Amino acid sequence: QVQLVESGGGLVQAGDSLRLSCAASGRTFGNYGMGWFRQPPGKEREFVAGTNWSGGSTFYGDSVKGRFTISRDNVKKSVVLQMNSLKPEDTAVYYCAATSDVTGSARSGQYDYWGQGTQVTVSS
Repeated sequence: QVQLVESGGGLVQAGDSLRLSCAASGRTFGNYGMGWFRQPPGKEREFVAGTNWSGGSTFYGDSVKGRFTISRDNVKKSVVLQMNSLKPEDTAVYYCAATSDVTGSARSGQYDYWGQGTQVTVSS
């Protein structure tokens, strides 16, 4: 069982940076691949970034490549999404998720546990 709590969302202007954090509970955090997803208003949830169990492998959705960075700390049981050069189209509720696939996944259906989400709003 893994419980996830996101933090760090807020209202920023285009071009700004924001850092989202996800705190995990449970003894086996290192056994899970981790990911960030987002759901823009009126749209379906989409993949943002993922990492394998160690953080040694990371992968990104096309719309955020080169701007966002995912990292994890298995000692602190946390995952961070660093978001730079934010755009209005990045506005969404951002979710942290854990998958038993230790390699991580870009498919939301592969994830077993989800946080409650944190709102990110980017004004133009």
